[in-house]
Amino acid sequence: MPVTDDVFCQIGRGELDATVILRTDEVIAFLDHRPVFKGHVLIAPLQHVDTLLELPQSLMQPLLTSAQHIARALLDALGAQGTFVAINNVVSQSVPHLHIHVVPRSRGDGLRGFFWPRTRYGAGEMEDYAAKIKKALSYQRD
Repeated sequence: MPVTDDVFCQIGRGELDATVILRTDEVIAFLDHRPVFKGHVLIAPLQHVDTLLELPQSLMQPLLTSAQHIARALLDALGAQGTFVAINNVVSQSVPHLHIHVVPRSRGDGLRGFFWPRTRYGAGEMEDYAAKIKKALSYQRD
């Protein structure tokens, strides 16, 4: 397990302060210091992992289970009507350490779907994209 100096590794080692709401042997969850909405939680594996693509299977269950528990807690604790759960991989990933955002949501909170403009497929494009992705998936299984 490589030792790194990214902010989340430092928080995990106790070298930087954070408002921790959950810590297990595998993950740490803390309030984002620049939240989309108050109660915005970041969940990261304690082991340094750059992106979802490098996440070992042994950490998948603890990471996603923590996200599920926190999403439920935001409903109960804050009266949120739902949550937005997201992972950025490289692009828009402000810290080079895998983390899940769990953001409390309520109808009319001002957040509109995703954070970027939407697009449409042209005639036949959807099928072409699906075929390319399915082909790449089949290579992963071989």
